[in-house]
Amino acid sequence: MFFKDIIGQEKIKTSLRLSLQDETLPHALLLLGPEGSGGLSLALAMARALVCTDLQEGEPCGVCSGCSKSLKNIHPDIHFSFPTIGKDALSDEFLPQWRQALEENPYLNAYQWLQKIGAEGKQGNITRKECSRIIHKLTFKSFESKNRVLILWMPEYLGLEGNRLLKIIEEPPQDTFFILVAEDQDLILNTILSRCQLVKLPALHDEDIQQALHQKTSISDEKARSIAFLAEGNFNMALQYVQLSEHGSEADNSGLFLDWLRKCYKGEGVAIAKWVDEFAGAGRENQKFFLKYGLHFLREYLFLKTTGRNEVRLLPNELDTAQKMEKVLSLDKVEKMSNLFSDTMYYVERNANPRILFLDASIQMHKIFKNTA
Repeated sequence: MFFKDIIGQEKIKTSLRLSLQDETLPHALLLLGPEGSGGLSLALAMARALVCTDLQEGEPCGVCSGCSKSLKNIHPDIHFSFPTIGKDALSDEFLPQWRQALEENPYLNAYQWLQKIGAEGKQGNITRKECSRIIHKLTFKSFESKNRVLILWMPEYLGLEGNRLLKIIEEPPQDTFFILVAEDQDLILNTILSRCQLVKLPALHDEDIQQALHQKTSISDEKARSIAFLAEGNFNMALQYVQLSEHGSEADNSGLFLDWLRKCYKGEGVAIAKWVDEFAGAGRENQKFFLKYGLHFLREYLFLKTTGRNEVRLLPNELDTAQKMEKVLSLDKVEKMSNLFSDTMYYVERNANPRILFLDASIQMHKIFKNTA
């Protein structure tokens, strides 16, 4: 991953390249941005620049020994720490899966990663033993490069164990760099935040996502534009929409969701039961995306209803339905539906029976529409 390959974030990339070129990069950096904004990709590019022996205006050369190894994520002076499963688990135990995950999608989220290593319903964490391992690793001299780098992905999973790293983050060994990549500042210890220089990443622009999809996938420009529109600045979500589409399982979330709304509004028991039976076999990821789409629709509907403006992130058929629903869907009902979708997504992730789950959700939706919830 080079800076030039990272989607969008041009101002931040320019600033980081200049810091690398001038050797003014802080020794503890926290990249904070929403899912799919490119924090991990930026961390990888910085790490590769730090071990490159022939840096070209802040960009790794791509041909030296350091670049060859770092591009495969096997450089001995680039260390990774990330959420794992198990009380005493170490990140090093999961490095093969981690390298594969980075190769497949450096914009992945924590849930995808934990599922990849078999977490299922288990809670991910960065353990006390992992924190001790980080300190131990960084006490030794570097192997090949002048610099050493630790990329700590999702420090939100450190919890109170993060206090063990305070001293080494504040006073790292010479030529040692910490690059933390996070999504939720509220879940990070203030003692860690105060020891890092914060770089806030905005969500990606639709145009950047559309261009990246056009370059990295075989979908049409029209499809790329539609997916970028729905992804709301999240390239990870855009890639998953593409994957579902390529496997023929996208099933038009827009049409599917609007059809479900109509059935729930009318309270057609037989039709709802048939819809639930079919949707129950869609698979957990499809079901999650369906609910995420539902939350997206409600957010845009809320904007439409409160402002009266049609400049919303809805496709023409969605906007038409949203405008027709204004008479029957109050702000109170939107709040109840949003809570219902979030709760349903929670249970989908925990392997609840999909038929029971979505049948119950359909009944609750009908009650919300009819003011009996």
